[in-house]
Amino acid sequence: MTTLDDLIDAHDISQLKYRYLRSLDTKDWDSFSDCFVPEATGDYNGLVFADRAALVDYMRQNLPEGMLTLHQVHHPEITVDGDTAVGRWYLQDRVVVEAFTFMLEGASFYTDHYLRTPDGWKVTHTGYVRTHEIHYNLDDLPHLKVTGPGQHLH
Repeated sequence: MTTLDDLIDAHDISQLKYRYLRSLDTKDWDSFSDCFVPEATGDYNGLVFADRAALVDYMRQNLPEGMLTLHQVHHPEITVDGDTAVGRWYLQDRVVVEAFTFMLEGASFYTDHYLRTPDGWKVTHTGYVRTHEIHYNLDDLPHLKVTGPGQHLH
């Protein structure tokens, strides 16, 4: 039976996942790093990380300014067991690199493991398995206009 505390924990874990995605897309690496315990691991469809430092450093180096990203998750399935939890999420993502005339759209299923800490819930393991990816050459989309952060949209 689900308790009120379980629902509060699921809400807090959802907020953590949304912060993870927002900080990833806005390239706020301090906030992104704060989503994890130091010994957190990751496995993004075979791209494996042994700890938080390796994961954050990789993202910082491989998602630089000029690379536009959109990560959205939905359909959470969160199971809380005392001070640990598991979350499953359906991911839709898009990556646009105008300099390389490249765009990717994809979907995955995330499985995350969480730990309740004195600072709130943190990720101990994150990862996903891809269901599909679609790659585009932006030159094949002649009327496409890409605008990034801070650029006027009209």
